[in-house]
Amino acid sequence: MQKHFPIYTKRLVSVARTLRRRMTNAEKMLWSLLRDTELGVKFRRQFPFGKHVLDFYCHEAKLNVELDGSQHYTDEGIDRDDERDADLERRGIKVLRYSNPEIMEEADAVIEEIFEEVQVRMKVEAKGKGSA
Repeated sequence: MQKHFPIYTKRLVSVARTLRRRMTNAEKMLWSLLRDTELGVKFRRQFPFGKHVLDFYCHEAKLNVELDGSQHYTDEGIDRDDERDADLERRGIKVLRYSNPEIMEEADAVIEEIFEEVQVRMKVEAKGKGSA
């Protein structure tokens, strides 16, 4: 089994560790669901990747789940997220975004969406490996 070692700066490791220690209630809830749910894949939280720290990343499915607080809904935040998402998409990573209230109020529906996307992404990954 091949390990995944993305290129990132040492500064991001420190940032990621701090973010892990300071998780919001919504992040704590989603993390407890992702790590305790039998999705069949492993998610990593606050994962350094390139010039980004990804909220919840699954390498096997090339899927990143982002939780957005209020700062993401400003014009500057939207532009920054669009650039980040485009960069990740160029690297083959699908980004799913949810608001903190969505996690707190609709956790079951969010987990179901994530599960469905994992299934789709795993089929795409398997198909890509089969044709290589």
